[in-house]
Amino acid sequence: MNQDRLARMYEATRLTRQGRLVEASALLQLPRMPAPVTRPRPAPVLPGRFLDVAHANAAGERRCKLYVPSGYSGQSVPLIVMLHGGTQSADDFATGTRMNELAERRGFLVAYPEQSRSANPMGYWNWFRPQDQHRGSGEASLIAGLTTQIIDAYAIDTRRVYVAGFSAGGAMAAVMAAAYPDVYAAAGVHSGLAAGTAHDVPSAFAAMAKGAPTGVGLPVPLIVFHGDGDETVDHVNADGLVRAVLPDARDRQRPVTTSGRVAGGHAYTRRVYADRDGTPRVEHWTIHGAGHAWSGGSPHGTYTDPRGPDASTELARFFAQHAHLYARQRAA
Repeated sequence: MNQDRLARMYEATRLTRQGRLVEASALLQLPRMPAPVTRPRPAPVLPGRFLDVAHANAAGERRCKLYVPSGYSGQSVPLIVMLHGGTQSADDFATGTRMNELAERRGFLVAYPEQSRSANPMGYWNWFRPQDQHRGSGEASLIAGLTTQIIDAYAIDTRRVYVAGFSAGGAMAAVMAAAYPDVYAAAGVHSGLAAGTAHDVPSAFAAMAKGAPTGVGLPVPLIVFHGDGDETVDHVNADGLVRAVLPDARDRQRPVTTSGRVAGGHAYTRRVYADRDGTPRVEHWTIHGAGHAWSGGSPHGTYTDPRGPDASTELARFFAQHAHLYARQRAA
């Protein structure tokens, strides 16, 4: 099955689950479906710089947008790598997550690698393909190469480099954390899947619908967000991500659990699994009634739900609690 067919099947699955059967049927019958054009409203104008970056290697080339806050003057700062979902762009994802606004206030850099439409017509990261799941090959090597290029160009604190993503980008963030645990000190996955839960198109759809029994272990701290009303990627995949970090059931027995509700919005449950020294190893946020959307995101972007807890703020907080104990060598 080619990538155009896969992209149309992704979208048709989403439409079918929403009861939009005519649109789904038409989508699958078309000989070719061009990538949809999204026109999110522009994000607030910020004083920092939003730059274009590109990296190429034997696997191809990927472009990236990089936000450099106005307060950056060469001092050592963290870097967060953000991977967008299907049909999204780097600009759209930056707008929807409001991560640049956090970066401006808190003084870190944010990178938004962008999937090539020649690699996937609707902009999905190919998280399910074996050639893109491993260190040193495929899209994983391109994202790692972009990360390294930014580290080399700016005064990035190599102990504080993180990766996060949404949907297919969340699944790819899990791939990156599993393949490059020496590069990324922690990971965040929103509405995604664990690394290694799929190896082709049929297994990808099966995992999205009902999870997968096993996945690749994730050797870094993790924060997970998932709506329990998600009809695109079932929220059971959040449990799979927790198991990827904490494979021993005894480590998952007694999380510290809190519940709350956003004023006028969704209720949520937050479970924290800590190491023996009390450092949070995994945070698992379930947003009750939420669908396939970035929790607490801006309505100016696509696939956002402003009624949820602020996932971007919680990501930044969780990442600030975690750093590698040593400066890493550059990885490619």
